[in-house]
Amino acid sequence: MEDFDLAPSSEIPATPIKGRGAVSNVAHRFSSDTRQSMADGWEPPEPSLPQTRLLVDCAKSIISRNDSPDLDFDQSLNPYRGCEHGCIYCYARPTHAYLGLSPGLDFETQIFAKPDAPRLLREELAKPGYVCSTIALGTATDAYQPFERQEGLTRAVLEVLLETRHPVSVVTKSSLILRDLDLWAELAKQNLAHVAITLTTLSGPLARQLEPRASAPHARLEAMAKLSAAGIPVSVFIAPLIPGINDHELEKLLGAAREHGASHASYTLLRLPHEVAGLFREWLEWHAPEKAARVMSVLYDLRGQRANDPNFGSRMTGLGHFAGLIRQRFELAGRRQGLSADLPRLDTHRFKAPLAPTSGDERQLSLF
Repeated sequence: MEDFDLAPSSEIPATPIKGRGAVSNVAHRFSSDTRQSMADGWEPPEPSLPQTRLLVDCAKSIISRNDSPDLDFDQSLNPYRGCEHGCIYCYARPTHAYLGLSPGLDFETQIFAKPDAPRLLREELAKPGYVCSTIALGTATDAYQPFERQEGLTRAVLEVLLETRHPVSVVTKSSLILRDLDLWAELAKQNLAHVAITLTTLSGPLARQLEPRASAPHARLEAMAKLSAAGIPVSVFIAPLIPGINDHELEKLLGAAREHGASHASYTLLRLPHEVAGLFREWLEWHAPEKAARVMSVLYDLRGQRANDPNFGSRMTGLGHFAGLIRQRFELAGRRQGLSADLPRLDTHRFKAPLAPTSGDERQLSLF
């Protein structure tokens, strides 16, 4: 990990870069100025490609809480900020703006790890007033993104949760989850675990454009099968569905997931909060220019003639005729495949709080 300068990267070519999702490093919504390249007759030196850096996030706490009626969890934990997977549609991209960085290429190249995550988790679970409920991993950025292979923060967090018999779920699009099969299997034996694998497309070329550094679709399906064979409840998360890009695959995605051991399913339509709208338009112009106008037209119709609809009840599934059609297709295909829309209820009664940490001569004896 290294020190860094809090400023968006410069000299980034405004063309698609192999292995990256965003085309450019757009100015974030808090920027006081913007930059635009222009041809002035001079031939500038070839700009260097953006390199991925791992930085330190000195978090003071690790569990985030929400009261959203659209979510099936009220606690979440993210060991990383930013995500090297580079999914162009990621709704978490705008969070990098709070760091003074771009939601574009910076989001997928300036990755922040939280090395204190296991310790902070143990401290929060040890608090006298803590009430146990399922902790969802990787709700903003993938807990199994590439840097996890060397950092092992997600595995360390799982070890704390297994030790305290705390229920946990995860959403990932990485086959790296199989590294921790032993922990997930042991948690599942005690009804403490649920895994969701995100599927966006079965097309390798499209996946490389939409989510360039995530595991390939076939690798996710293989991971799904191995997790299911180990007795771990597995669901498929079809997300995001993008009209004109991948919505025609809905039934095939559900069928493939069922064949590979999924027992539950859910979906969301594409969301375009803040800078994601511009980034996605830019992506369309490069990768699907013949569809761009139509795709954006349908997306605006789904969101009440806005780029994004933040309202509870509609932000995940959209508004209008097209949203209703998608919902009917999902429900019908799910019933045909025998996929439940209700996630398994995990056991919160096994939880055993860890001993409160001590330092120096401070000691506290247990009453029991």
